[in-house]
Amino acid sequence: MLTPSRLVVARRRRRMTLANLAAVSGVSARSITAFENGHKQPSPDTLGSLSEALDFPVDFFSQPAIDEIPLPAVSFRALSKMTALDRDAALAAGQISMIINAWIEANFRLPEMRVPSLAGVDPEHAANRVRGLWGLGEQPIANMVHLLEANGVRVFSLASDCISVDAFSLFCRGTPFVFLNTTKSGERGRFDAAHELGHLLLHGGDRIAYGPDAEDEANRFASALLMPRSSILSQLPLGATPDQILVAKRRWRVSAFALAYRLHELGLLSDWKYKVAAQRLSQLGYRKNETGGISRETSQLLAKVFAALRQENLQNNKGRVSLADEVYLHTTELNRHVFGLVPIALEGGGQATPARPVLQLVGGRRR
Repeated sequence: MLTPSRLVVARRRRRMTLANLAAVSGVSARSITAFENGHKQPSPDTLGSLSEALDFPVDFFSQPAIDEIPLPAVSFRALSKMTALDRDAALAAGQISMIINAWIEANFRLPEMRVPSLAGVDPEHAANRVRGLWGLGEQPIANMVHLLEANGVRVFSLASDCISVDAFSLFCRGTPFVFLNTTKSGERGRFDAAHELGHLLLHGGDRIAYGPDAEDEANRFASALLMPRSSILSQLPLGATPDQILVAKRRWRVSAFALAYRLHELGLLSDWKYKVAAQRLSQLGYRKNETGGISRETSQLLAKVFAALRQENLQNNKGRVSLADEVYLHTTELNRHVFGLVPIALEGGGQATPARPVLQLVGGRRR
C-alpha cells in the first residue's frame, strides 16, 4: 500500500512538479494527484515506475506517514526570494532527515533537549543566559556542532541540491533540528549553527521565524554567543587594526568580518575605523574567502552512530546492518543528509572525538 505523504515528499525532494513526474515516469498527472490525495492506490508496476523516476526504493513508499512541516515553523532566510520548488525541496529534505533521526532515536540513547524558550529576550542577554545554562563561561566555543548535539539539537547537512536555501532550523514534536550547508567555510558554518540556535531560542514558539527582524535577532545572538562581550573587551584594544583582527579571529574561530562587525557593535571600532578595516579585509580577500581558515566542524553524534553500526557488523553473523536499508533509502540519498558531518577518517576504523554526547545502543533493534 502506498503511503500518500511519502510520495509527496519524494516528489518534492526531487524538485518535481506533477507534470515533471508524469513526464519522467509515464504515469498521468491526474493519477499521481489521486495517489497523493489517497483517493487511489497504484498498481505494483505503476509504483515501480514512480519509484524509478524518483530514485527511492519501492519499500520507502509503504512505510508510515511522514510528519508535515508547517512553513511558519521554519526559519528560512529570504523566504520571499525563494521559489516554491526551492522551499518544498528543502522542507522535504528536512523530512527525510527526520526519518533518519527517528531511527537513531529508536536505537540509541541521545542527549536530552536543553534548548529553552527565550522569546522576547534581547539577543545579547539570551546568549549570556545560554552560556550560563550550558556552562560555557566566557571562553571561545570549541565546536558549535558538538555543543548543539550535546544539548539535544539534531544536526544534519542540507542536501547539496538545496544549498540555495541556506541553513534552516525548526522544532518538530519538541525536538530541535538544525540543517547546515556543509559546503561553506568552517567559520561561516559555525556562525550559521549559532544563528539557527538563535532562531530556536528566540522564535521557536508562536513568533514568526522569518523576516528581517527575526534574521537580525538571530545574527545578533550568534555574534554575542561566539564572541561574548566581556571576553572581547578584555582581549582586544580600542581601535584594533586589521592585522590584530586577523590574529584574534583565530581565538574565537570566527570570520574576520564577523569579528570586525562585533568590535564595531561593541564600540571598539568607530564608524571610520570599521570602514577602513572592512576595506582592508576586502583587499586581502576575506570578503569572499577565509584565507587559512578552520576546518568544517563535524558531527560527533552521527560519527558515533556509524561507528556503532560498523562495530555491530563486525559482530553480526546474520548480515550487514545498513542505516540506509533501515530507513528505506538508497545510500546516495542517505549520504546527502550527513555529507560533511561525518569525518572520512572514520571509514578507516575510527577517529578520536570528545567524550560527549555518549550514545548507547538500546534494546529492541528492528533487525
